[in-house]
Amino acid sequence: MGKFNVALDGPAGAGKSTVARMVAKELGYVYVDTGAMYRAITWKVLHKDIPLEDLSAIADMTASTRIELLPGLTGQTVLVDGQDVTERIRSKEINLHVSHIAAIPDVRERLVSMQKSMAAAKGVVMDGRDIGTSVLPDAEVKVFLTASARKRAERRYLEMNASEISLDDLERDIERRDQLDRGRKVSPLRQAEDAVLLDSTEMSLDEVVNAVLELCRTKELRGN
Repeated sequence: MGKFNVALDGPAGAGKSTVARMVAKELGYVYVDTGAMYRAITWKVLHKDIPLEDLSAIADMTASTRIELLPGLTGQTVLVDGQDVTERIRSKEINLHVSHIAAIPDVRERLVSMQKSMAAAKGVVMDGRDIGTSVLPDAEVKVFLTASARKRAERRYLEMNASEISLDDLERDIERRDQLDRGRKVSPLRQAEDAVLLDSTEMSLDEVVNAVLELCRTKELRGN
């Protein structure tokens, strides 16, 4: 049976990256964290002190930026122009600005082109906001993973340094990002018509991973 692509979409803090990484490992597929790519561009914009309103400069910078996603011991290593930024792109400052950067049409066009190339040979598990609707509309398996804003905040809080932000502030930040992601003009966050909705509010990580794997196994049995 030939390989196929898996698209995993959903709002901030839904656990998409962890689930996608575990599913990819189980299937022997390549994992592509598209959110990390937008975070990488956001980091470089801030690192170079490019004004957030200077869309032309951001577009030019993105066009000349090399992003590499490499397998790491504890996840995916993210390189920007050869520099390891894996830890830096998960900061509070990046969280505040990544939705703005991701909404810039020229940035999305450049990164979506890269993402499509990564998936051209099949055998990819890709997560993000618009994978099933825009990046990989022909993906054979599509899942829209969500959870309540409070539950997503609680999960993200456990991953972060508690001194950086309170749980209530984190929940408000997640709700703010939801509004930005759903309201942007280019490739807004929405569930693809043929995607399976998976609400993980009351599910464990293993239960979510197994649910996605079951969809993949069903796809394998039915054939491509």
